[in-house]
Amino acid sequence: MDISQLPLNALRVFEASARHCSFTRAGLELRVTQTAVSHQVKALEEVLGVTLFKRLPRGLALTDEGHALLPVLTDAFRRMSATLSQLEEGNFDEILTIGVVGTFAIGWLLPRLSDFKAEHPHVDLRLKTNNNRADMVLDGLDFFLRFGDGAWHGTEAIHLMDAPLSPVCTPTVAQRLRKPADLAEVELLRSYRLDEWSLWFRAAGLTPPHLRGWMFDSSLTLVEAAARGVGAALVPVAMFSHEIEAGRIVQPFQITAMTGSYWLTRLKSRAETASMKAFRQWLIAEVEELPSLDV
Repeated sequence: MDISQLPLNALRVFEASARHCSFTRAGLELRVTQTAVSHQVKALEEVLGVTLFKRLPRGLALTDEGHALLPVLTDAFRRMSATLSQLEEGNFDEILTIGVVGTFAIGWLLPRLSDFKAEHPHVDLRLKTNNNRADMVLDGLDFFLRFGDGAWHGTEAIHLMDAPLSPVCTPTVAQRLRKPADLAEVELLRSYRLDEWSLWFRAAGLTPPHLRGWMFDSSLTLVEAAARGVGAALVPVAMFSHEIEAGRIVQPFQITAMTGSYWLTRLKSRAETASMKAFRQWLIAEVEELPSLDV
């Protein structure tokens, strides 16, 4: 379609409706009536010759065409908003928004970010931490540093480093642990990945015990609970070297289990900007400088 013929207002209405899956909530955001939103979306569908929503008894659902259009529009409107804000503020630095799992942010990335800033002073870096779950489109992420197996639909993933898991606990709790089997007698603090302790016990040549203990959505809170003597946590120990060096926690056994790695990811539909390229090259160079890092 010729750019001069783009129905910009209708595209904006569709984007808001798709984010909310509701004409009513889109109308509240845009300060127009639900009827006006519905008419705009219908007009857009007629111009494009496709159906963007399935009208259901209890709301809306995107069609395949709607799913294809939404991330493009969300990214475009977000970038227009960011650029206009820069113009208003007289700030012409390029904004780079990165999501990162909290464990990697605290344990590896943050101590090195000052070097990136020194090398690229005109990149306005925005960091969003999370528990490894985020929507790259709705959260406006250029990159997402995440933990897993590297297989995410529609995503380009660059392997950064492995993250073997091993138990940690307080020195007091560690005194009770003469052999790996003794861990079955203490509270085993769990993450939402329910198979991790089973994998570790099998790596130790043991039958996994019946799991009990508290559950957490982040390795950061897991380690904090372990450091307070609640029990033993299974975490990527390389991300907690400062806590181990400070003596708050210890690693009683060297046995590890692999459940995933850290990856630099971006949506395949997301064109790489100059600031994205700069960050990718810097990050990979930082990782490659640490070939012997035990992660």
